[in-house]
Amino acid sequence: MADAQRAPSGEQRGFGRGRGGRGGRGGRGGRGGSNEKEEWVPCTKLGRLVKEQKITSLEEIFLFSMPIKEHQIVDQLIKESDMRDELMLIVPVQKATSAGQRTRFKAFNIVGDGNGHIGVGARVGKEVSLAIRASMIAAKLNVVPIRRGYWGNKIGEPHTIPMKVTGKCGSVSVRLIPAPRGAGIVAAPVPKKILEFAGVEDVYTSSCGNTRTRGNFIMATFYALRKTYGFLTPDLWAETEVSRDPTDEHSDFLTMGSKMIAA
Repeated sequence: MADAQRAPSGEQRGFGRGRGGRGGRGGRGGRGGSNEKEEWVPCTKLGRLVKEQKITSLEEIFLFSMPIKEHQIVDQLIKESDMRDELMLIVPVQKATSAGQRTRFKAFNIVGDGNGHIGVGARVGKEVSLAIRASMIAAKLNVVPIRRGYWGNKIGEPHTIPMKVTGKCGSVSVRLIPAPRGAGIVAAPVPKKILEFAGVEDVYTSSCGNTRTRGNFIMATFYALRKTYGFLTPDLWAETEVSRDPTDEHSDFLTMGSKMIAA
């Protein structure tokens, strides 16, 4: 009888309809498959330069104010062992429609390397996993440099922020104040985590407003850190030699690549 027939060894039964099923073939729509990562095919000029190692650090990108449009650029330039990420907040949000209330989920994610780079992303998704993934990608696209300095004498490595800065989001206002070495991060749990990811070791903080709104609290801290490169202090007054833009310097390589794609 057909019911008594057994499947041959190595063959998996199920209702996959040839798309890879739930398990290991990894066809169209399969959940399993190989654990190998897909090869990154860059879509932007900056991505192509990073993949070919024409650009080897984030500082080169920030120096020329080049927008990061692909999150793989950050993955390529920051070592996986140094990259840290954490889900800071996920909350349900609702919208009233003609069919009733529509509930979605909003996630706040932070990424940093503990060495002067921090990114914060906030995204909304129909499912928790989609919101978390989207906020993670947004955080990598929003990575910015953080300037660190000294509280007094310039001894050892920079350990605090170089000046007082303030960030505001909604009703929440966060003020960061330089602190002496050994003071640690004197802050609430939310900004403390962000400051740790940014690589700031000693800082005082002051906040006001409705800090229970943690989304605004996170963004206000991020905005404050982002302002550290907005002050032109006397030690930056010296004349510097302007280097060529990477897209101009490697224009031959970019042109060659575009011709190959066109062909």
